[in-house]
Amino acid sequence: MFLLKKILSAFLLPPGLFAALLIATGIWGLRRRQRSVGVVTLLLGLALWGMSSGPVATFLRKGLQEGIALPRQLHGDVIILLGGGTNDSILDLTGIGVPSDEMMSRTVTAVRLQKRTGVPVIISGGAILETDTPEALIVRRFLLDLGVPQKKIIIEERSRDTLENGRYVAKICNRQGFRHPFLVTSGYHMKRALLIFQRQGLGVTPVPAGLPYDHPKRVTPYTFLPSIESLIGTTAVLHERLGLLFYRWSMEK
Repeated sequence: MFLLKKILSAFLLPPGLFAALLIATGIWGLRRRQRSVGVVTLLLGLALWGMSSGPVATFLRKGLQEGIALPRQLHGDVIILLGGGTNDSILDLTGIGVPSDEMMSRTVTAVRLQKRTGVPVIISGGAILETDTPEALIVRRFLLDLGVPQKKIIIEERSRDTLENGRYVAKICNRQGFRHPFLVTSGYHMKRALLIFQRQGLGVTPVPAGLPYDHPKRVTPYTFLPSIESLIGTTAVLHERLGLLFYRWSMEK
């Protein structure tokens, strides 16, 4: 009964629902001898299913996290916390706006690191649209609520992407004399962030948030069932790979 419930819920909700509809439409087209339409639709359905499955998301993520690990010793003079998304339309206990799930993981990592080291935190993240609240302002409220002293928080609220994170944070570090920063961001995003900060002349110590621990997992009948969580993970990894390609292309120009 449990397995049946898992299968039904996987294919009655997006993205499994859309994958099933595409696959069914593709099979129907092939049976009606509409070969080109049937093949394309069937492949789209299978691709959506694949991108929505956990093993595919894990496989795509591995290359981005190769060589990334938590530091064994914590020696630094400032923490750089990179923005990872917020929602400024949510009512919260102490204001309006909350970090995304991914940004919450980075935020908690930065707070725990600050408690252990006592060094300041630079929150780097602006607003994409002029009507949005800068990300750094929302995250600052959460850092204060979690016990980080206000005098230990530095705001950088102009950056809109990782390239600008590196540019503006480097100026702050140079101006205030920080020489050994910790860099907190998601594990899959760390490789590109390191390249960008190194290009700005900052030798940072990576402290990845949400870094998966690879260990053998038992394959179950519902391992490959589609889920929105896996699709979001696959999308984030593909976005990161496109970002790496763009960054390397811009360096060659």
